[in-house]
Amino acid sequence: MAPSAEVSAIPGVGVSKTNTSAQSRPSTHKREPLKYSGSLDEYHRFDHTPVIGTEFPDLLLADILADDKKLRDLAITVSRRGVVFFRNQEITIDQQKHLAQRLGELGGKPSTSKLNKHPLLKSQPDFPVDGTGRVDDEVSIISSKVLRKRYPHMYHEMEDDFVIPPLASEQWHTDISYERVPSDYAVLHMLDVPKDGCGGDTLWASGYEVYDRLSPPVKNLVDGLNTVQGQASYISQTAKEVEHQFSDRGAPENTSLDLVATHPLIRTNPVTEWRSLYGAGQSLTHGRIAGVTQAESELLKQYFLQLIAQNHDLQVRFRWAENSLAIWDNRCVYHAGTK
Repeated sequence: MAPSAEVSAIPGVGVSKTNTSAQSRPSTHKREPLKYSGSLDEYHRFDHTPVIGTEFPDLLLADILADDKKLRDLAITVSRRGVVFFRNQEITIDQQKHLAQRLGELGGKPSTSKLNKHPLLKSQPDFPVDGTGRVDDEVSIISSKVLRKRYPHMYHEMEDDFVIPPLASEQWHTDISYERVPSDYAVLHMLDVPKDGCGGDTLWASGYEVYDRLSPPVKNLVDGLNTVQGQASYISQTAKEVEHQFSDRGAPENTSLDLVATHPLIRTNPVTEWRSLYGAGQSLTHGRIAGVTQAESELLKQYFLQLIAQNHDLQVRFRWAENSLAIWDNRCVYHAGTK
């Protein structure tokens, strides 16, 4: 979760976010894609675009939290469609955490993987997860107040406004790819929205579609490459604030404080067995594509970002309302915010 993208995504509002973790390394054995049972067919749904994004306008997630069959089908739907949207979701923090964890478990993540603990954006006494003052390391609180405190250099001193990058395309990212065991599903629940209801939209882009648009020779080149992904700004910040460091950030593999990890450039989603680009945007701003020269790495990074940012037909844009909720699969989508 890159701070600049999360700041600009939802200025002046508050959301709670949970990420569940699953391995990115190739499995030692071939597995079959999970099969959709049809248990969600009773609910009205519609696709936002042919490529990415589905909405269930009437489904209340609280009603299906105890139904593993429906949650499994929901995990499959999210992995197929990239991101799924819901409206009017009055769920508690514990229900949100259960949803995220259960989606990961039913999607086949390792039993040792739990919910991610963000090194900086966890809830704190002055930024609790709810009105009771509760603090929870497994919930990220994303709001302009939190991020203004964490990253004051990103705000205009006089205007008290976030400094937007010259190129909004620089914000595309996938969550917590600096971890050895990164995120599979993310659950973002909108608690507050701007008073005028305008601004703070989020965009998602399909990594599946990016990969499918590569020519066969380029696919042959990138299929065997790895990436080194990191988050330099988090490293400097955690070094200053020891109390926000964690020995275990959601998986036993996530204990290092260097916040740098190696992942395949092209990743096969174990839920769908579809291949997706997994190295682009902010995730590689302070990283590189391994196995090629530095110059070649920069060219590939630029090209992959162009494929994401300049192809509007593989993107979906969502306008938030209070209690809207989005679930996406970080293994196959990128996201970015708007101001």
